[in-house]
Amino acid sequence: MKAKFSAACLVFGVPACAALLFVGVTQLLAAASTETASQGSYERIKVHGKSLEGNLEGDSPDRDVSIYLPPGYAAERNRRYPVVYLLHGYTNSDEGWFGPGVKSGFQTAGTTLPAVAGRAMASRASKEMILVMPNAYTVYQGSMYSNSVTTGNWEAFLTRDLVEYIDSHYRTIPEPASRGLAGHSMGGYGAIRIAMKYPGVFSSIYVLSGCCLTANLNPGRGAAEAEAIHSQAEAAKAGRGVVTTLAEAAAWSPNPKNPPLFFDLPVEGGMPQPAVIARWAANAPLAMIDQYITNLRKLHATAIDVGDKDGLAASNRQLSEILTRYDIRNSFELYEGDHTNRIPERIETKVLPFFSNNLSFTGKH
Repeated sequence: MKAKFSAACLVFGVPACAALLFVGVTQLLAAASTETASQGSYERIKVHGKSLEGNLEGDSPDRDVSIYLPPGYAAERNRRYPVVYLLHGYTNSDEGWFGPGVKSGFQTAGTTLPAVAGRAMASRASKEMILVMPNAYTVYQGSMYSNSVTTGNWEAFLTRDLVEYIDSHYRTIPEPASRGLAGHSMGGYGAIRIAMKYPGVFSSIYVLSGCCLTANLNPGRGAAEAEAIHSQAEAAKAGRGVVTTLAEAAAWSPNPKNPPLFFDLPVEGGMPQPAVIARWAANAPLAMIDQYITNLRKLHATAIDVGDKDGLAASNRQLSEILTRYDIRNSFELYEGDHTNRIPERIETKVLPFFSNNLSFTGKH
């Protein structure tokens, strides 16, 4: 291009030179536009959560939500798309997957969810769909996607507030058969919890290395150390184990009559508190699953995977085994990896193809 440009300037003068320059720039812009369109687009918005209003820990009910729109969304104005709702893990956020501040497996892989999704759809490994991830990072670094007066009703935010907003502001196929739910770690916990309790919102789920599946009947050191925390400012300086205990207490043992933090700990005066421990156990999916088998049977498809070097491998396998015992069809894969190092790859090669094969792309609307 540079040689042709120079020759035109010498032979034909400035007008031809300018014309050739215009053509070259136009071609470059068109190529850039085509490349961007082929990858889809990403936007981050605010969604008000009526279900989160008045939460006692003071987190904003206006939540950041990252949205990936597939390559055809901008051009095909009459086309509607299925939606996969994604739930991130504890200490993470939507930006940890979408960027710019990627964390965990996406940071290790040097990529982002939009890039991963763009590749999957460009290669036809996945059909085009909308991807939505709310920011569930709270004052204690994670909501646990539960229902609590202290943390807020995250179950209702996800199944009602967020779904209604997305369906009313984007060209979705607003039907359960066209909605999927997936999550990693804390998000995997949220995915199976919500699938159990709210049938008829999502038709297919994918649990990636779900945490907190089993009932913890023996509070550890973090629970004992959490007794020393008396303010959110102190919590912000505490270690991971302590803050995790605070997040779980806020989600699973809220107490509006116990200021200033408005929750009960599973340890008091260094002694285990059986009543609080029982409340925590009641929120463990493997402890509550028998109550919700009828709801889980309504799912069209269920998938579970976990790395072989992940400490959560046994409990995730057990989840699959319980579903199988009840004759609920599901797929389980133990892959080579740890808790985070292969998540981007799994999203591209497993999760998006799973939803591509199981969601409805031909809604009534």
